[in-house]
Amino acid sequence: MFVPKIAIRHCILLFVCLLTLGGCANSGNTTSTKPVLSYKHHSEYGKASYYANKYQGRKTASGQHFDQNKPTAAHRTLPFGTKVKVTNLANSKSVVVTVNDRGPFTKGRVIDLSRSAFSAIGNTASGVLKVKAETLN
Repeated sequence: MFVPKIAIRHCILLFVCLLTLGGCANSGNTTSTKPVLSYKHHSEYGKASYYANKYQGRKTASGQHFDQNKPTAAHRTLPFGTKVKVTNLANSKSVVVTVNDRGPFTKGRVIDLSRSAFSAIGNTASGVLKVKAETLN
């Protein structure tokens, strides 16, 4: 059976295009942690820390500029825009923050808070709080 060279070239081109598109399918997220598949009613216990002043004004992973005075947070896997209620386990104070960045990247920490959010539930002098973080949306 004779197959024209042009048909073979088209098949090869189509194959290469499909391989290329398949490789691009998951290139958007470069974090090594697995995303939370169902983040509704997701809760976790661990430690919360807060951003150092040097991050003020810098772009977050979501593209927003970081503002210490807004109730925002970094989480490894929750989608940007997710509202999270963070409760200090020592005093039961809580704050609602919006995830707009990735992190923390320190073992045992579940969330990084803006300075104002951290201050709402604990003393910044402590640096780290034991918290419960639970999604609201």
